[in-house]
Amino acid sequence: MKSRHGTAGFSGCDESEAILGLVQLGLESTHRRGSLTKRAAKASAMAAQEIDRLGDPLATDEERRIRKRRLIKGPKEFRDIRSNRVKIKG
Repeated sequence: MKSRHGTAGFSGCDESEAILGLVQLGLESTHRRGSLTKRAAKASAMAAQEIDRLGDPLATDEERRIRKRRLIKGPKEFRDIRSNRVKIKG
C-alpha cells in the first residue's frame, strides 16, 4: 500500500506508527551518544593511568605531560579533522 508520500508502507504499519518508530529510533541514538561519551571518558582515564605507570621516570614533568597528551589526544595536526570522534573536555 502506498502512503501519500509515495513510499511503500513501513513493515505493514500505517504512517503514524512509522513516524513514531522513527522518532523512537532517534531518541535511542541520542541516549547512546551520552553513553559513548561516558565510555570514551573512562577509556581516556584508563589510558592516562597506564601511561603514568609506564612513563619515563627520567623525563621532566613537562615532557611527560606533553607525551601523555599526544598519546591520548593524538597528534595536534589530526585532532581537528576527526569528525567521528567523541570530544572529551580535559
